[in-house]
Amino acid sequence: MGSDLDYLADLDPDDPRQASQQIANVLRAAILTRKLAPGDKLPSQPELAARYGVARETVKRALEALRNERLIVSRQGSGAFVRAQTQRPVELRPLIQAAFEQPHVTIDFAGFTAETLRDAIAETLDLVRAGRIAPETIAVRLLLSGTMSPMPLPAPAAAGADSSAVQKRAERITRRTADGIIDQVQELADLGLVKSASVEVRTYELGPSFKLYVLNGREAFFCFYPVIKREVTIGGEPTEIFDILGRDVTLFSYAVDDDESSQGTQFVESARSWFDSIWNTIAREYRP
Repeated sequence: MGSDLDYLADLDPDDPRQASQQIANVLRAAILTRKLAPGDKLPSQPELAARYGVARETVKRALEALRNERLIVSRQGSGAFVRAQTQRPVELRPLIQAAFEQPHVTIDFAGFTAETLRDAIAETLDLVRAGRIAPETIAVRLLLSGTMSPMPLPAPAAAGADSSAVQKRAERITRRTADGIIDQVQELADLGLVKSASVEVRTYELGPSFKLYVLNGREAFFCFYPVIKREVTIGGEPTEIFDILGRDVTLFSYAVDDDESSQGTQFVESARSWFDSIWNTIAREYRP
């Protein structure tokens, strides 16, 4: 690895988060995007301290956060290494940012409302507007669970209750989210910050049970939606519903590598094939 640490992003002086957290985020992104592969040795504490102009204690706190996430392991007298494992919980935002560091960005999402994606992509698009990253093209495909026909979830918690109001609420959230992503991405093309940008949205009539992200055709992130009972306000009235929880759930990571028979490569290829099969058959065009 030597002393060349240019693959590690700089810290943002305007970021209110502590330097240790920013360093942890940079290293996490390098691990999850395979700039640091399983088994690779991380830069030493002195190297990282010099790279970012911080004290070694700051670096230690960053590495401790990654150890707690089971992304790295420390070996006495040898340093810290990327843990050799295929599946691990990950955070979406740094993955989206890393995907946008490539010249041609593709994001395929399948799931319910895409709220988590909207929030994660918004921060990254701010970096494009600020000129800190500069992809040439962006192509996003959203495959969303349809809300125009009866769905098993979300649903009223009370047996036999009318589900139409719950369904209309889900439709409003889905439309607001999809339109937000469309507007944010299209703005970059309108401003001339990227050569081309597109967001295509289709819906399919299957109940939401999982969400899937495929980034740049080489990484896939997957999780199941847990079902929860909670109270929401519908028509000004508190209403108990069975809802699906999409925020802060554990995403599992798979990536294409040089081994065609590896679990990561096979999962990504299977995910892409499944997405395209739904997109090109039963999915219907979304109309803003």
